[in-house]
Amino acid sequence: MRSSPIGALLRALSAALLAITVTLLGVSAPAGAETEYRKGPDPTEATVTAALGPFATATVSVPSSVAGFGGGVIHYPTDTSQGTFGAVAVAPGFLGSSANYAWMGPRLASQGFVVFLINTDSRLDQPPSRGDQLLAALDYLVTSSSVRTRIDASRLAVAGHSMGGGGTLEAATDRPGLQAAIPLQPWHTVKSWPNVQVPTLIIGAENDTTAPVASHAEPFYVSIPAAAEKAYLELNNAEHRVGTAGDTTQAKFMIVWLKRYVDNDTRYEQFICPTPVPGPTIEEYRGTCPG
Repeated sequence: MRSSPIGALLRALSAALLAITVTLLGVSAPAGAETEYRKGPDPTEATVTAALGPFATATVSVPSSVAGFGGGVIHYPTDTSQGTFGAVAVAPGFLGSSANYAWMGPRLASQGFVVFLINTDSRLDQPPSRGDQLLAALDYLVTSSSVRTRIDASRLAVAGHSMGGGGTLEAATDRPGLQAAIPLQPWHTVKSWPNVQVPTLIIGAENDTTAPVASHAEPFYVSIPAAAEKAYLELNNAEHRVGTAGDTTQAKFMIVWLKRYVDNDTRYEQFICPTPVPGPTIEEYRGTCPG
């Protein structure tokens, strides 16, 4: 049946109103597009490199008596007016603890994320165990923690340094429904990760002698399918311990990756597409663009 001019006009107006709603509210149309969860002002280079973001934060300690991991510290936004937030669990490196990554908690949480810096059951735990503990920590966050009502359980991520970075790859493999993974200077005896389906940002360090990029970060990156969405950032003139420091470039791209893939916030694509060029702090950057 041929549509009437009035019917066609009404459909056109409806489509236009939907497009306006999508633009103004940051939500997506129902045709398979992802919903955006925009938190905070429009990003600029200054906002993604700032020591702190726009959200005030608080902390809560988790005792080592919890099952599945060794406790830790949760950093979270105190704002309750903007709905729930995405969350990320972060695993330490070999012999390390959550205290070694204290810079990361307030920096990421103040950008609009619940951040769980975990301790492992043993500081000697290997990457597979650290991956299991990351997932146990996420489960604790959304089911038992005192901040569980602040978290959107469908928007979770993992990160970790050194063996914790290897654990991050383990967790991403075991739980493909995660929204993002960020291994920092990752170490693992397994070099190929073809089953990772989670958008993964691997951050290596040019002068890393503990987990040299040529035998760790780079082959890890290459082995992850492009369909997963992935990026490789190599920090210029940096060493293995850069993961424990508040390095501005490292923090910037962690924020951008979490914003883009945990919050689905397309405003942050400008920082990764087109891919960043080498410079004073970036030795190399490779990546797929969201699509």
